[in-house]
Amino acid sequence: MPVNTNLATFSDWAYTSAAAVYILAMIFYLVEQAFGRVTKRAQARELVTAGGGDTVLDEPQAPSGPVERDRPERFGRMAVALTVLGVLLHVGSLVLRGLAAGRVPWGNMYEYGALFCLVAVVTWLVMLRKFPVRRLGAFVLVPVVILMLIGGMGLYTDAAPVQPALQSYWLVIHVSVISAASGMLLVPGVVSLLFMVRAANEANPGRFARLAPRLPAADVLDRLAYRTTVFAFPLYTFGLICGAIWAESAWGRFWGWDPKETTAFVAWVIYAAYLHARATAGWRGTRAAVVNVLGFATMVFNLFFVNLVTTGLHSYAGVG
Repeated sequence: MPVNTNLATFSDWAYTSAAAVYILAMIFYLVEQAFGRVTKRAQARELVTAGGGDTVLDEPQAPSGPVERDRPERFGRMAVALTVLGVLLHVGSLVLRGLAAGRVPWGNMYEYGALFCLVAVVTWLVMLRKFPVRRLGAFVLVPVVILMLIGGMGLYTDAAPVQPALQSYWLVIHVSVISAASGMLLVPGVVSLLFMVRAANEANPGRFARLAPRLPAADVLDRLAYRTTVFAFPLYTFGLICGAIWAESAWGRFWGWDPKETTAFVAWVIYAAYLHARATAGWRGTRAAVVNVLGFATMVFNLFFVNLVTTGLHSYAGVG
């Protein structure tokens, strides 16, 4: 079917607007991060909210009644509202792209990256309702904004039908699941990096002296990274299985050690080792965070280097 150029143009505008709103939200998150007050009572509340056990508060109870919010906190709340607005624009961009091309909107690197980033931001908003970690919003949005700028400026392709090899219902299933799982795993990757910063400061108070005290408690970061990974890993596993089935249908084999297949499997092994070590060996803290960050680094390597540089059946080299 012919491409609807008007809808494609509106999709591009929505994508650009979403990126701009994310940048503004990131600035507002940074204002709260830099100027918001950090108290022992707030940190204790983080532990209790995250399920860190009973915590004894040595500060007097705050007076009952409405609490007056300081200005940095207002910026933080506005940042969340802007993030939601960015998600709505982001969703609109993908929907319009799909309607314009007459197919699911994840048939190339530009569209895949857009879906990846959307799922990452939605995952962050969901975790924000479970954990008191609003001040981390800027750190989560930084890689999202970078990826969206790279996608919009370096990987952009006009809306068009996909090549015949991708005209399969497995494009709907496999790519959507893999992209969603990868986007979810961005959040624990960033959180684990911040955990390492916090842990380094606790071991040596002189390191990251300005940043670390403003981060949530280490136990909160550890729990957030673990719970997000637990949810994303089965999806990632299902996506790999779907990819193998599609490969058998398209190329006559379930596995061929293609560079993308191999790197995706390496990432799966790393995340499986992370979850297994936590469940059986009781790995927590820095060791677990290092493994999680390694898994995330492998995912980023697979997304860019393997897709854009290496040659293989999954290669997108030359896109843009």
